[in-house]
Amino acid sequence: MTEAKIFSYAGEAAWTPTQDGNRRRVLVHTDELMMVEFGFDKGGVGALHSHPHVQASYVAEGRFEVTVDGRTEVLEAGSSFIVPSNLLHGVRALEAGRLVDSFTPHRADFLG
Repeated sequence: MTEAKIFSYAGEAAWTPTQDGNRRRVLVHTDELMMVEFGFDKGGVGALHSHPHVQASYVAEGRFEVTVDGRTEVLEAGSSFIVPSNLLHGVRALEAGRLVDSFTPHRADFLG
């Protein structure tokens, strides 16, 4: 069991660079659920990938081309999408922006 973080305050979490040149910060988490903010510069790509976690994502800022299981849509701030377990998915930032992702169960690989 990981130590739960159940409150997050504005500006508290530090950004961590991702392997694909973007950035993320873990906001809150328990073993069952995690919320993570991702930041993208214009043209930034979250490469196609899959994982066993169910993911719900909210476009907090910007516009993104989002692909889930071969279907591609353009989503703007205020939009959202769900990625069921193990489906191939990825994003491309059409302008600078932020995604807020929730994962169940938590992504242990993000806590290292």
